Amino acid sequence: MSLRLYDTGTRSVRDFQPRNEGCVGIYLCGLTVQGPPHIGHLRSGVSYDILVNWMRHLGYDVTYVRNITDIDDKILVRESEQGRHWWAIAYENERVLARDYTALGVQAPTYEPRATGHITQMIDLIQELIDRGHAYETWNGDVYFSVASWPEYGALSHRKPEDMQSSPDTGDKRDSRDFGLWKAHKPGEPEDAAWTSPWGLGRPGWHIECSAMARRYLGAGFDIHGGGVDIMFPHHENEMAQSQAAGLSFAGFWVHNGMLNLSGTKMSKSLGNTLSVTALGEKGFRPVDIRYYLASAHYRKPLEYTDDSLKEASAAYDRLANFVRRAVDAVGVAKTENGMHCADFDDALNDDLNTPAALAAIHDLVREGNAALDEGDETAAANIAASVRAMLELLGLDPLDPHWDEPAKDEGSGALDALVAIALEQRTAARARKDFAAADAIRDELAAAGVQVKDTPQGPTWTLG
Repeated sequence: MSLRLYDTGTRSVRDFQPRNEGCVGIYLCGLTVQGPPHIGHLRSGVSYDILVNWMRHLGYDVTYVRNITDIDDKILVRESEQGRHWWAIAYENERVLARDYTALGVQAPTYEPRATGHITQMIDLIQELIDRGHAYETWNGDVYFSVASWPEYGALSHRKPEDMQSSPDTGDKRDSRDFGLWKAHKPGEPEDAAWTSPWGLGRPGWHIECSAMARRYLGAGFDIHGGGVDIMFPHHENEMAQSQAAGLSFAGFWVHNGMLNLSGTKMSKSLGNTLSVTALGEKGFRPVDIRYYLASAHYRKPLEYTDDSLKEASAAYDRLANFVRRAVDAVGVAKTENGMHCADFDDALNDDLNTPAALAAIHDLVREGNAALDEGDETAAANIAASVRAMLELLGLDPLDPHWDEPAKDEGSGALDALVAIALEQRTAARARKDFAAADAIRDELAAAGVQVKDTPQGPTWTLG
């Protein structure tokens, strides 16, 4: 089976054919860094990480672009709320995002452009749209895309322009459906959030950013454009309209991932129901548990979060990892390059990146591997372990990958565990009797010995260093 992907534009699963033989260009709408990410934000990163892995396995030379939106209305609102520079807020959250991607084993893209680094390309694209009659400048320096000038508008979301709800605040637009390409600098806005343009000081609109960056790194046309289904309209609709109106062929496939929900409600910062990698870690969940959990549902389907569902994902991953480690103990390390994929696994990933079916195929094989170990068939167990590792590697879940593998304990670690446990018991008892001076003294003594103690809702934990 050749690779087939669901294309939002045609509402169908289609055979994937790259524009250029052997080469694939992918653009994923990255995050707007007005706040730290939650695991809903990270879902697209994990999904596309697996897609890129799989395409490279199929032999494609992949150029993968994932942008950072570091100038936006929402970021400027955060400056006003927090009394800090907008660029400091954006950079701080960008660093948290990078840390969380790394924690989940998400590989860096080929290019990760920031919007603020591509203002020149955005201005050029806006001018092209004005010259072609698809955009216009208002008296105060705003520039809008004219929806009426582009009859194909609505092709991605399958909405007719005349049926779209008009904005109650039309301002100086010719049509309430028109969207902003350039926003004139307004009194009270930060002076350093404005750039010089033919239309005066201002900043780009959100939609033009991605069109300009995609063209800069992937050219006039590329293979796959992705992002969350929540930004299909208006963001991706507007991207497609303005790019094609400028004469660019743009994306061949639109591949959207579903949302992560919490108790039936889409996760968002405004609802205050976000779950970060750090917060989940404090509950005892490992980054690999989160990655497995995000991969365990089809990327296009909504994913309902509960602690229990993440616990189930953790247990399922442990069944795979325990077999691999059991096989290593019995027959030695099975090299991933020696592993043969089972047909069900390959068919699943070729079928619109069906990761649940791919994981099910691995679990079936693990059951065979455990049976082989029970029967003492070391040859079969070694072959199966190599295959399991090879397939898990493509999903970013190989338990022997140094990124996930727990360091081996030395001979003295058992004694250390016991001694620290005794000290923590004494500290807990001191706190219970409200002898906080004694509790603090125990913690300080442990710290001096290189043992860092952290209090969590489940009790104290400790690490060396």
